[in-house]
Amino acid sequence: MSGFTLIEGIIGIGAMGILIVCLYSGMTTGFGVVRMARENLRATQVLQEKFETIRLYTWDQINDASYIPPTFSAPLYTGNGQVDVNAYQGKVKISKAGLPEAYADDLRLVTVELNWTSCNLPRTRTITSYVARYGLQNYIY
Repeated sequence: MSGFTLIEGIIGIGAMGILIVCLYSGMTTGFGVVRMARENLRATQVLQEKFETIRLYTWDQINDASYIPPTFSAPLYTGNGQVDVNAYQGKVKISKAGLPEAYADDLRLVTVELNWTSCNLPRTRTITSYVARYGLQNYIY
């Protein structure tokens, strides 16, 4: 009958310990990646929603500084039944296009910036586009 020596047993336990630590760190990293992807997707949805509403405004509404609020917040649904109501903080900036073209007065540069904190790190996403006086908003039925 043969058995394991003390050295073989210690090496086996050490190898199992390393495997358990690797498994735990892999799972933790995986959950972090999924969380970040969910937050980025939600940020993209918020930015797109804000631009879709701006697309529907008339030219006079876009140029009225009191009509479109310069700041807003959006919720994040955490997945376990909880809602972080102020997870995303956004800013809307509408300015002249700044182009040297003859039609520059008929364009506005719209910038929407979204900020949030994830794992104690600040995150930011920004989207910018032009809105024209005689643009798509005039073709809504």
